[in-house]
Amino acid sequence: MAEQTAERSRAPRRREAAPEAPKEFEEVVINIDRVARVVKGGRRFRFKALVVVGNKKDKVGVGVSKGGDVQAAIAKATDVAKKNMITIPVLNNTIPHDAEVKLSGARVLIKPAAPGTGVIAGGVVRQIIGVTGIHNLLSKSLGSTNKVNIAYATIEALKTLVPRSEWLNTPKKKAPVKKEAAEEETK
Repeated sequence: MAEQTAERSRAPRRREAAPEAPKEFEEVVINIDRVARVVKGGRRFRFKALVVVGNKKDKVGVGVSKGGDVQAAIAKATDVAKKNMITIPVLNNTIPHDAEVKLSGARVLIKPAAPGTGVIAGGVVRQIIGVTGIHNLLSKSLGSTNKVNIAYATIEALKTLVPRSEWLNTPKKKAPVKKEAAEEETK
């Protein structure tokens, strides 16, 4: 009987009708918080989503946004992350040099690692590195445990990375002259 009704239905099913296009970016929801705004009648609740987007090669972005429900917050945060994508230099599945960044209360330290080490990072840093093309990395998150601040500090650390081709061929800068030394030379 069920076979007969399935044959009679001529409307295509939604899943079968829409072809699955390959996604360009991988999206990972790191955190969802319920936030409240106190108004005269009580509290108004919304949701704040922290999302990281990457292409598993060399692009990554982080976005935070609020929405009336969880799905709206995730969609808005994903759009913000896609607008704020950065390109990171990946060298032999790791980063070219170490970097340490302090952003608000969070300090993040990232270091290149030997092949086969894997990603040694905790929580938010691991999830951000997971959507990049980096497979060997050492990391330490210091200071704040706020997930949003750690995410932004990680992105800032990745922004500071300079490709190896650029730092090998750059001319050396002269050391800045101190005021006292400059005054003694003029005397």
